[in-house]
Amino acid sequence: MRVVVFSTKPHDRQFLDAANAGRHDLVYLEARLLPETATLAAGAQAACLFVHDHADAAVLATFAGLGVKHLALRCAGFNNVDLAAAARLGITVARVPAYSPHGVAEHAVALFLTLNRRIHRAYNRVRDGNFSLDGLLGFDVHGKTVGVIGTGKIGLCFAQIMRGFGCRVLAFDVTRQPAAEALGVEYTTLERLYAESDLISLHCPLTPQTQHLIGAGALAQMRDGVYIVNTSRGPLIDTGAVIDALKSGRLGALALDVYEEEEGVFYEDLSGDILADDQLARLLSFPNVLVTSHQAFFTREAVTAIAATTLGNLDDFAAGRPCPHALKA
Repeated sequence: MRVVVFSTKPHDRQFLDAANAGRHDLVYLEARLLPETATLAAGAQAACLFVHDHADAAVLATFAGLGVKHLALRCAGFNNVDLAAAARLGITVARVPAYSPHGVAEHAVALFLTLNRRIHRAYNRVRDGNFSLDGLLGFDVHGKTVGVIGTGKIGLCFAQIMRGFGCRVLAFDVTRQPAAEALGVEYTTLERLYAESDLISLHCPLTPQTQHLIGAGALAQMRDGVYIVNTSRGPLIDTGAVIDALKSGRLGALALDVYEEEEGVFYEDLSGDILADDQLARLLSFPNVLVTSHQAFFTREAVTAIAATTLGNLDDFAAGRPCPHALKA
């Protein structure tokens, strides 16, 4: 089966080729999937997409006209695909529902520890010959209260790690996980979680209900100096609201591996350009803000699993078998 793979980087080709082992004809494109690039799928039976590719109704209509029958998402999130339009046009869609939740959870912990102990600032200082400790004071993580919003596979791993540090862990989710409760995690309301947490980590999906979950109202309920970590989806956080909270000192520190306007910025080398996003530029100016480029998933184990599941989905499509990772509108 001929598959056009959008938004590819060298590591995508390396791991997908290894998982494919020549079974499918993979055509790699660096271009993101947008209305103006959809026609690049001409001659293919399937398209493989990543997080910044847009498969809205117009794109899917173009695909249907070209004979593209299948979409294989090499990610867990699917908010960038119009599933209703896909179903109407007879295009099957599958995703990678899980791929080393430990890697994402570990990255969230690493971001928090870096901010708390000022590792990023200490690293730069020492390289300049400055061995002063001024401004590098952190706090013991042991005994602190951690709020986890979303206790799926990643949130559960994060909670387990923080329990290992000796933290009290509060959680909010629409579904309680017995495995989390067995760890000593206490489910509670968002209001109580906001009020009592020293650290809040986001591990929930992006839905209309969770968009800008962390906004001015939520921040007003949090204790002064709270740390927030987001390794889930950028639009969970209202960027303008957290900038105001950082300026006022109410927000102690912010770690972002995702950003609500990251498309066209993350995964690109813009080191020779002027950063056009004023809010992102403002965030990067704060010493207590740490931003990474949507790399929490980026471990050898996770990328191997993503490639294997993606090719397995394509195998199912090609053979006409039911795909266990297929999505429905």
